[in-house]
Amino acid sequence: MTTPTLFDALRDSHAIQRSLCRRLTRTRHPQRREMLFLQLKVELEAHAAAEERFLYVPMLMTDSGLSATRHALSEHHDIEELCEDLSVRDKASAEWAETMAALSHKVHHHLREEERKFFKVGGRLLTARHKAQLARDYEKDVVRLRRLYAEHYRTLAVDAAGAVRLSRRAAQHPAAPA
Repeated sequence: MTTPTLFDALRDSHAIQRSLCRRLTRTRHPQRREMLFLQLKVELEAHAAAEERFLYVPMLMTDSGLSATRHALSEHHDIEELCEDLSVRDKASAEWAETMAALSHKVHHHLREEERKFFKVGGRLLTARHKAQLARDYEKDVVRLRRLYAEHYRTLAVDAAGAVRLSRRAAQHPAAPA
């Protein structure tokens, strides 16, 4: 049995992202959209943070990885902005569905490009031992980040008037991600 590499771990998260995007673009139920969107947002944020630490940073340290990494970081930023646009109370609108379709398209494009191009560049730049160590580091960090972001979003509660209030736990930990 071969040792899993960083790219194997990243592909696992990519599969989760694709599945959540497909489910989100197919459902019309606002409460289901809310639940799925929060799951997607947690996965995207955790994955991006861990991927940037354990793949992008090592690739930025090489001349041949610089351009591809800058492009990938730019796409992470675009995805983050679309998520911000989707983080509104009314998930029943046609506008929300259109923006979600745009996010799904952007996510699918980014993942396809990473897997077909970026991983090849990274595969050439990183040693087998480094890829295995980065996989362990990525897996540990992405699990930690999923828990952190999920807990953060759980502590945000929206009341009937639409005002956001924080639970006592969130108020005690203001450093939690926004």
